Amino acid sequence: MTLTPRSGTTVIIISFCIALLLAILPLPDWAQMLRPQWYTLVLIYWTMALPQRVGVGVGWLVGIVVDVLSGTLLGQHALSLALIAYITFEMHLRIRLFPLWQQSLTILVLLLLEKLLSLWVMGAVGQPTPPLSYWFPPLIGMLLWPWIYIVLRDLRRKFQVS
Repeated sequence: MTLTPRSGTTVIIISFCIALLLAILPLPDWAQMLRPQWYTLVLIYWTMALPQRVGVGVGWLVGIVVDVLSGTLLGQHALSLALIAYITFEMHLRIRLFPLWQQSLTILVLLLLEKLLSLWVMGAVGQPTPPLSYWFPPLIGMLLWPWIYIVLRDLRRKFQVS
């Protein structure tokens, strides 16, 4: 019996790397509040598309990387992304049946939940409450979801990621 790597692992890793690069890309001050949660959107897509390969563990690892890259409390994003991956894993069969506009609403709820968990952790460690613009990225992510879904789906099909 020979061990062969699963098809498309490189595509999944590269998509997460691009999402992480977009998350740390320098933006002007006015655009900082509009930066979508790229890594969360990519995690949700891959958890929906390939739940047997991308799940809670990948969410935790991506969250640790986000914590290191953004300089936040170690485990803050790891907790929220692991929970988002778990919820997506549990609901992936239902979400995949929705049309894109309903998927976008579901994505909004998941992105808001991630922000709420991060806010809870920030409050638990005594950080100040962020401004109202803290809640803009989930709305932007909801609007971007159809395009992200289509691009990642086409990549998955083109490179036969399974």
